[in-house]
Amino acid sequence: MMEKLIAKDLLSINAVFLRPENPFTWASGIKSPIYCDNRLTLSDVKVREDVENALAQIIKTHFPECEMVMGTATAGIAHAAIVATKLNMPMGYVRASAKDHGRANQIEGKCEAGTKVVVIEDLISTAGSSLEVVKVLQDNGVEVLGMASIFTYGMKKGLDRLAEAKVKNVSCSNLDVLVDVAVEEGYIKPEDKEKLIHFRNNPSDESWMQK
Repeated sequence: MMEKLIAKDLLSINAVFLRPENPFTWASGIKSPIYCDNRLTLSDVKVREDVENALAQIIKTHFPECEMVMGTATAGIAHAAIVATKLNMPMGYVRASAKDHGRANQIEGKCEAGTKVVVIEDLISTAGSSLEVVKVLQDNGVEVLGMASIFTYGMKKGLDRLAEAKVKNVSCSNLDVLVDVAVEEGYIKPEDKEKLIHFRNNPSDESWMQK
């Protein structure tokens, strides 16, 4: 099962770090029992291979009409390049904002209107930045088939935004699978699973810390 393999990989290299007893503080000020840094997957040869194979398989299975892979800046760029190589496809990426010099590009790489693309993203939480990339492409006439991502929290806000924008996302793994694996392999105690799921479902409600 792809989701379980990738969950094990992410936990093994601390790309996803679970700390319900000593929560992290996000930039928004929200206290979180989970921290995710999928850039670490690039530094581990086996995990990187598993992740890129999973992303490539997602595209072949769920987006067979894909003609080009587009990465999100900056975390999705390297993954998009590797996946595009595996699939023998062209690749590009979308900047967070247009350059203030030269040709003032925001889309890098030759991506003509009508091209069918899949966006590669490392992490989906509330999906805001990911959907900004999709909009940039759509505004330039590109046909976005959907997104392939490494990990998703499955937060309601993110799911609602994706549904409203009619953008399909398929992730290599997700929080529900990961917490099950984390309990099985002793990363967290069984009672911590409830805290993590409560946080995911109610990120602004800090009552999980008293559970």
